Amino acid sequence: MSPKLHKFALAAIGVLALSAGALWWLAQSNAEGHGLRASANNGSVENVELGLMSSLPLYWPLGADLAGLIDAEQEAPWQRGVLEARYDLKLLDSLSPDDQGVVPLAGLERLAIIQPRGLSPSDNVVLDDWVQGGGRLLIALDPMLTGEYEVPLGDPRRPVDAALIPPVIERWGLAVSFDEEQGEGLRSAAVVGGQIPVHMAGVLTVLDPSAASCELQGDGAIAACDIGQGRVTVVADVAIFEHEELAGEDGERLIALLAQAFN
Repeated sequence: MSPKLHKFALAAIGVLALSAGALWWLAQSNAEGHGLRASANNGSVENVELGLMSSLPLYWPLGADLAGLIDAEQEAPWQRGVLEARYDLKLLDSLSPDDQGVVPLAGLERLAIIQPRGLSPSDNVVLDDWVQGGGRLLIALDPMLTGEYEVPLGDPRRPVDAALIPPVIERWGLAVSFDEEQGEGLRSAAVVGGQIPVHMAGVLTVLDPSAASCELQGDGAIAACDIGQGRVTVVADVAIFEHEELAGEDGERLIALLAQAFN
């Protein structure tokens, strides 16, 4: 079996295991009180602008055409409701200045890049400069999506199944890899303030400790780095953004993860 087919076979197995695994994880985290939760004590922010770049259907329904986008009765993705309850979203498809010199990141203090389609060389430079200047970034790069998306492979609307790792990650002294021998079930990744569920996650390693001050968490699923005047939280998994049952009641675990990255 080719490496590509092998990865998709693993993903299919992982999806079948997710429902039962999610019930187990939720039962365990609720029983032990270890689930990452949003609360008045975790520094959650409200009514602030958040830049959002993602190939996942977080804002528009997957496969929606122009008519669907303007249909007020069409149900928005659950992720959009969760995010808009706390943030004013600014959707981005590029980080680089446009032909008129408009800079997408101008005035933004917080940015979430979730399984992006790919960052251009210019985007990498702009992102590094923005972080160095004080920006706070959450970037989630999953080597193996576990969500189900009813659009065929090769369709430009389909989310990126295996994350494209931008060169700026290496510039910050990090690398993302994937262990194909890991189990297909859910596991808990310990982070500051609790735990989050991850599913077939990647592994972050520090290649160059002098490039940034990074703390690895959750057995390498997460890295929190101070870079210049800014801060970057890298998550090698996006299951919490894909599966509503993993995000917690009213998306509290997802919101808590963002709050910890931005505050």
